[in-house]
Amino acid sequence: MTDSAVLLRGAGLRSTAPRRAVLEALLTRPHSTVTDLSQAVDGQLSNQTIYNALDDLANSGLVRRIEPAGSATRYETRVGDNHHHLVCRSCGAVADVDCEIAEAPCLVPGAHPGFARVDEAEVVFWGICNDCAMTQSRQA
Repeated sequence: MTDSAVLLRGAGLRSTAPRRAVLEALLTRPHSTVTDLSQAVDGQLSNQTIYNALDDLANSGLVRRIEPAGSATRYETRVGDNHHHLVCRSCGAVADVDCEIAEAPCLVPGAHPGFARVDEAEVVFWGICNDCAMTQSRQA
């Protein structure tokens, strides 16, 4: 397992207990919400403490914040690559999807007046996960 204290210090952050706890939870639970993280740390940290740690981790580049429309904000430690997300319309499960073009940004707008360059595209695919599809077929 990755040493969270080393990761924190490498990102220029102090290695505090809340930051370590949140980072360690995210390393084993990608795409977590604040509620997920609170459960992962057995309620030992307040939601505000978790939010503060997540802000620090995101601002340092250790964590990526994703905000699928109509879904709670989620956090992941897969950063620095060019990937997107697939979200289940039924249960909200999130999965990583590698970029087919493999070069950022995956989508290049035809024109972007007022912008010097475009360096990132946030792509969210929507569908139904296998578990929900099986449940729906059993109910039909």
